[in-house]
Amino acid sequence: MAATLSGNEGLKPPQWQIYLAFAAVYVIWGSTYLGMKFAIETMPPFLMSAIRFTVAGLCLLVYCLIVKRMPFPAWKQLKTPLLTGFLLVMLGNGGMSYAEKTVPSSIAALLVATTPLWFAALGWLVYGDNRPNFKMVSGLFLGMAGIVILIGPSQLSGQAIDLAGVIIIIIGTLSWAFGSLYSAHTKNQAPPLISTALQMLAGGIFLFIFSFLLGDFKSFHVESISGKSLLALGYLIVFGSWIGYTSYSWLIRVVPPSQASTYAYVNPLVAVLLGWLLGGEPVTSQMLVAGACILPGVILILKSKSKAPAPKNTPIEEP
Repeated sequence: MAATLSGNEGLKPPQWQIYLAFAAVYVIWGSTYLGMKFAIETMPPFLMSAIRFTVAGLCLLVYCLIVKRMPFPAWKQLKTPLLTGFLLVMLGNGGMSYAEKTVPSSIAALLVATTPLWFAALGWLVYGDNRPNFKMVSGLFLGMAGIVILIGPSQLSGQAIDLAGVIIIIIGTLSWAFGSLYSAHTKNQAPPLISTALQMLAGGIFLFIFSFLLGDFKSFHVESISGKSLLALGYLIVFGSWIGYTSYSWLIRVVPPSQASTYAYVNPLVAVLLGWLLGGEPVTSQMLVAGACILPGVILILKSKSKAPAPKNTPIEEP
């Protein structure tokens, strides 16, 4: 996948590469729910995420510089990966990990599913993208309805909700959407693969700093890490970061970001299906109805036409 996504972004990539990237983001990120659950059993969430993204980013950067012999980006090209690393990895991923300590997973999943709404709204209002058309609005509505059905109204009612945790998740989804759109609309960037490596490395360093401020290092002991947590961490690094995150970072450059954001609808469905395939969990009529809403919704969003912005809304060019 890494080699596939390192081509010239100025040329329109073959459809099979786009399909492969969507498959990675849809399926692999859906499987990371379980991976993160196992990893944080014996590791603090922020520290685990810091290790995951720092190792993934550093190894990928070494691969780019030494194996692929890519030149290190110019100083003016470092702004985008540093900013997006903070917005996506630190605030988006890290904020979710922290908030899930006090926010029920069902509420958190529903809040994360608002991400495509932020993509559509911010893309239109901030970056001058095309106004969401009927197909996109219908797809967004069907996707959200499917997530509500998948979680179940009973899981969304009668639960004590921590307002601070909810605010953190909302900030995280907004940060993820804004950072993704910023990356998609910014010119004069480093090649996708090395830019992604720097994003992960920067985000991992930010997470290490925050983890230190929270006191994770004082309560953490290496000998307490279980073998299952280590295997899960390895899976998150290789599949969740090297393949999944790299695919997503490339995808938002070559397709409308609102289409790439459909992962937020598909991932929970994939997680439930994996629970059925690997965990022996039953398939219920609730899951089938949810899938019948989510899948058409995603198709509508993917098929919605996205016209190029007007000339006055040209992509941001780094100074």
